Amino acid sequence: MSLFGTGALGRVVRSGVSRRRVQTVVIAVATMMAVASAVVAGSLMVAAAAPFDHAFGKQQGAHITAQFDRAKVSAAQLAKTRKLPGVAASAGPYPSTAFRPVDRAGFPLPMLTLVGRSGTDGDVDRVDLKSGRWAQKRGEIVLAASFEGPAVEIGAALKASDAEGAPALSIVGFAVSASKTADSWATPAQVAALASEGSPVTSQMLYRFDSASTKQQIIADREKLAASVWSGALLGTQSWLDTKRAADQGAAATVPFVMAFGVLGIVMSVIIVSSVISGAVGTSLRRIGILKAIGFAPSEIVRAYLAQALIPAVVGIVLGVVLGNLLAVPLLSDTESVYGGVSLSVAWWVDVAVPAAALAVVGLAALIPALRAGRLRTVEAIAVGRSPRTGRGQRAHRAMGLLPLPRPVTYGLATPFTHPVRTLAMLLAVASGTVAATFAVGLTSSLNAIGTSQDPENRAAVTVTTTKAIEVAPPPPPPVGGDAADPPPPGGSDAGPPPVENSAASMSGKPKVADPAKVRAAVTSQPGTESYYGKARAEVAVAGISGSIRASLYEGDSRSGSYEMISGHWITGKGQVVVPSRFLERTSTKIGDTVRVTYEKDTATLRIVGESFDTSGSELEIHADMADFKSAEPSTFLVETKPGVSADAYARKVAAVVQPLGGDATTNASSGQEGVILIMSAMAVLLTLMLITVAGLGVLNSVVLDTRERIHDLGVCKAIGMTPRQTMCLVLASVAMIGAIGGLIGVPAGYALHHVVMPVMGRAVGTSLPPLVLDVYGPLQLLPLGLGGVVIAVLGALIPAGWAARTRTATALRTE
Repeated sequence: MSLFGTGALGRVVRSGVSRRRVQTVVIAVATMMAVASAVVAGSLMVAAAAPFDHAFGKQQGAHITAQFDRAKVSAAQLAKTRKLPGVAASAGPYPSTAFRPVDRAGFPLPMLTLVGRSGTDGDVDRVDLKSGRWAQKRGEIVLAASFEGPAVEIGAALKASDAEGAPALSIVGFAVSASKTADSWATPAQVAALASEGSPVTSQMLYRFDSASTKQQIIADREKLAASVWSGALLGTQSWLDTKRAADQGAAATVPFVMAFGVLGIVMSVIIVSSVISGAVGTSLRRIGILKAIGFAPSEIVRAYLAQALIPAVVGIVLGVVLGNLLAVPLLSDTESVYGGVSLSVAWWVDVAVPAAALAVVGLAALIPALRAGRLRTVEAIAVGRSPRTGRGQRAHRAMGLLPLPRPVTYGLATPFTHPVRTLAMLLAVASGTVAATFAVGLTSSLNAIGTSQDPENRAAVTVTTTKAIEVAPPPPPPVGGDAADPPPPGGSDAGPPPVENSAASMSGKPKVADPAKVRAAVTSQPGTESYYGKARAEVAVAGISGSIRASLYEGDSRSGSYEMISGHWITGKGQVVVPSRFLERTSTKIGDTVRVTYEKDTATLRIVGESFDTSGSELEIHADMADFKSAEPSTFLVETKPGVSADAYARKVAAVVQPLGGDATTNASSGQEGVILIMSAMAVLLTLMLITVAGLGVLNSVVLDTRERIHDLGVCKAIGMTPRQTMCLVLASVAMIGAIGGLIGVPAGYALHHVVMPVMGRAVGTSLPPLVLDVYGPLQLLPLGLGGVVIAVLGALIPAGWAARTRTATALRTE
């Protein structure tokens, strides 16, 4: 015999499932929503943590990667840092420098951090050699595996720079460092040979500490290192927490809001399943009594009603697993990477654990009302039938009758007091739907604000560039493999114009570039110019950080093109730098500290004056004044026109002047939202619609039960003159007040949920959030959201209200 029995008991279960179609659909949809959200959240959590943790542990990754000035600290002094309190292991010192090689096609690679190591092993950062062999002599180099591609492969030759006579380097292997301590490796002698005046050799030390699991512990460990050497000897540090966040954040940003929807879905599932089974028991007292009278044991009654919940729940769970896997695909594709051979995909155990947990939750939610059915006495069940308790709700009817409203309306307003438990379940369902709607509106508004804030250049009316965009044939394959987001456009990100124009120009050879001074003169001479500033995108090296860092260098007053500030202020002159939150965490610095920045042959020590709001992912971008670097020149001028001046006409006039020189001028338009933001917004809308649908189905279920229970009373009302329209008003009024109260509860709760989840999402990608992103609700939004509870309740009650209005009086009177 199966869990729920066969024969007569099986027929009772099948009959209950087929007769209560509304309740069956409600349970299936509610569990599908909860399971889909939980599968997505679980998949993203696995994708956000497991691969990096596995590789970092296997390689004994460095908690702190530190760069020291060789002129201020000796190897012997660095060796003493191994014995500092809390240091569990260390490696180094390794010679380190930064250089920018050029591949065999003449395309420059990004700025690379080169470290001299004699092998892959060590007490810290045991580099995983993925292919080839380790560098053994001068002229050989090992690259990070992310650079492997058609033009960068084992045996291929690189030039150490684009300078004439630069030494050649042969690629002999590709490796992975989970700690990201370097982008390339060579022998120590090779590092010394490639060092230049702009990129001198520094000493790299790698440390593991007894306590390094929090930001505060990392800061304390860094302070120990700084205090152990001469002032200024510690050039910079890189924290493993920031490296982990960079690896995780493709999925991590999405986890908090998906989990929020998942929790809401689970809560609604518990509410609705309990309500459905409780309603089924309450409306089937006579049936339960008859079943007991003909020989069904209490345990069989419990199993029958438990099965009536679990059968549609299993269907919903299966559909939820399928839907969850489909929803996870676009999000996981954004985080696809390899750490030690671990592939990011939906973990099999998530598809097992989530359905098992959902089934247990549904079973527990259905068990309490099922036990109530099993405990009912046979005589009492048959005698009471499905009539409500005598006198319940009478006070409410008398009180509502005093209101100056039509009698059908006051009758409907008093109806919820007849079944307080059922009314509470309906109220919680409506409130949950309103919470989801309020949260979704805030989430999508915040995502739109994030997208807008990350495109400051488009605030200017006109962009004038020193390079003219040209149409070319499709580009050849990129010079490096791995993530396409890693390398900059061929020709260097400081080539001048926006990315599309850079790509077009660089792939046609060396385009004609206008003299920035002449372009600047063309802008200033135009009578329609209100204000302008120059900008150049470049790659720089920052002491203490492996690899190149993107930099935006500004000429003039650039406040109109500034990023949103979290703290501090935008750059106002020389010697200043504005950095994102991730930079502060990665380098364990704060506003007021200094960093050493190298651009080509120029090195400047800059003071951090502001923390910018930047969501550009794992890439870091700093903002500084162009005057700090003598070799930097603006490649773009962002112009604001005077009031009344047409941007299109202005751009045509300037273009006519600068195009013969090799430049161009175009008007700006919004670039639209990024793919990740669009995916997150679409998923939020989808999950919200599902939750609202579930809430409406919960209302539908409760109103169907109420209407069926009161069909005889409605027949009496119709017999004494109540019209179909008044009958609909009566039924809709019975849920209107519940919807209003649910809205009053749901809107503040959704508002609070938004202000909890958004900062968590920000921390997941390594940034705090400015008021622009958090303060997105206004009175014009909150008022309609408050009325949303009434809309959910009324829409859920429309179908049973229409059924009650259409029911013939004689049919209603004959119904018991």
